[in-house]
Amino acid sequence: MERNKQIKINHYADGTTSVLRKAVVYTTLRFYQRSDVLYQLTQVFCQRYLPKYGDRTVDQMIQAARSTKQNIAEGSSDGQTSMEVEIKLLGIARGSNLELLEDYQDYLKRHGQSEWKGSNPRFEGLHDFCREHSLYKDYQPLFPNMNDTELANMAICLCHQIDSALTKYIEKKDREFTTEGGIRERMTAARLEQRNTQKETIAKQAAEIDSLRRQLQAAQAEIARLKAALDR
Repeated sequence: MERNKQIKINHYADGTTSVLRKAVVYTTLRFYQRSDVLYQLTQVFCQRYLPKYGDRTVDQMIQAARSTKQNIAEGSSDGQTSMEVEIKLLGIARGSNLELLEDYQDYLKRHGQSEWKGSNPRFEGLHDFCREHSLYKDYQPLFPNMNDTELANMAICLCHQIDSALTKYIEKKDREFTTEGGIRERMTAARLEQRNTQKETIAKQAAEIDSLRRQLQAAQAEIARLKAALDR
């Protein structure tokens, strides 16, 4: 049971141990926030530049963007009880994000447009903006004034940043799982800690009772002594 010593056990307000892991507030994760931006951007891009009918690419791109965002949210929520499910769903989110990246890159190729990279003078400014901003409210005012090349390159930049962050986050979760194990290990550790806590409480109460018993015996002996002195 050496592994249990490494498991961080949470507690309820009354001190009872919990098998649940600390909840992740996924809306504060910057890669989730960027995935939301990417989903909204993809909606705009598809409605503006792709055919409304007869092209499955629209549904595929929107679904890939939605899958990225939703699987981050679901995986983070399910992670309270199952790190295995969390890692799996985060992996699906990463796969969907890479699929969407391919779609945007393919669009640029088909239309004879270039993907902005390090040598492009506009790349650095776009990269810095996406790195410093992750909320939709910062991007929304820009969309109406951007053309297809600009929107596609912004989406590609977001995809790369999301992939980098997700890759590191999944590795972190994998290391946690290797160290702490899954729900069964947490249940065992929580039960052991609760049992040890109960034993400590019982031992403390027994010691207090023994102390009170000694105090009572001393008081009784003092009463007997005083009574004997009065009877003389």
